[in-house]
Amino acid sequence: MKYQQIWVAFGTLALLAVSALAEDVVVLTEENFEKEVGQERGALVEFYAPWCGHCKKLAPEYENLGASFKKAKSVLIGKVDCDEHKSVCGKYGVSGYPTLKWFPKGSLEPKKYEGPRTAEALTEFVNAEGGTNVKIAAVSSSVVVLTSDNFDEVVLDGSKDVLVEFYAPWCGHCKSLAPTYEKVATAFKSEEGVVIANLDADKYKDLAEKYGVSGFPTLKFFPKGKKDGEDYEGGRDLEDFVTFINEKSGTSRDAKGQLTSKAGIIESLDALAKEFVEASDDEKKAVFDLIEHEVEKLEGSSTRHGKIYLTAAKKCMEKGSDYAKKEIERLQRMLEKSISPAKADEFTLKKNILSSFA
Repeated sequence: MKYQQIWVAFGTLALLAVSALAEDVVVLTEENFEKEVGQERGALVEFYAPWCGHCKKLAPEYENLGASFKKAKSVLIGKVDCDEHKSVCGKYGVSGYPTLKWFPKGSLEPKKYEGPRTAEALTEFVNAEGGTNVKIAAVSSSVVVLTSDNFDEVVLDGSKDVLVEFYAPWCGHCKSLAPTYEKVATAFKSEEGVVIANLDADKYKDLAEKYGVSGFPTLKFFPKGKKDGEDYEGGRDLEDFVTFINEKSGTSRDAKGQLTSKAGIIESLDALAKEFVEASDDEKKAVFDLIEHEVEKLEGSSTRHGKIYLTAAKKCMEKGSDYAKKEIERLQRMLEKSISPAKADEFTLKKNILSSFA
């Protein structure tokens, strides 16, 4: 069963921040600051430092603010990296992070924002200063939200590998992890057998206690064959999570969710493909029969990959030795176009496997 993406209001977004929204916040630099700010739009600007914990905590809310005001032509939501653009931050007297300042339309004389650092409060402030009437945007998430009603159905599903974050809404480390965890979920959203989920352990204390959760965030992995819940003890960077899921689930995704060059490759069939390439025209049929026999033994998702090997070998016999090279070039051209994630996966698998025949 496929789990639908869950639409949530901002009240629960602190832990479900969507990294894609960051593009809705205008990145300001020494070069473009005065071209964007103090012009035809009022601007709220966050002066931040990448290492700042309070900035990381603010990030999901500020990104949601940017998404909410994306279509408001009279308002700009921007941010400046003060580690990288010290002169801009020095010019406006920034001495702590994050500092939020409002620049009225046509002015480079800012007013410091002193209110709560929530999207609701920031929206109210920008609406008042900018004369707008914007409401906070709803945001989709790839993280599956668990409750007492669906926990067993999702987590104990024997056909799924499930990573669960047990969090508390008040936990600062949980809020810092949220944007990264969302990226992990997005990277694996196309994998039928992988689920990235979270549970409010403050609200569902019985489930947290059942699995021995005593601190936040606690991450546990529930693999297909064993549902006791093993502790995740790896790093908290995106690459750490991606490596862990790939190793545990046999997937081949990168941090952007794209299939890697290893996706679809089956060692035994790869060896036969190389043997097929080196064989004479008369010998190729015998190797093809070996490939066919090997494919018949495959199970699960490997069956799909095996059929691609089989088709590639058959086409090479029919169309000649240049077929694989030409088809790889065609698929690469397709991958460079705007195509759906499903099509990108399909073409990447074929390209990877064809490389064994090229």
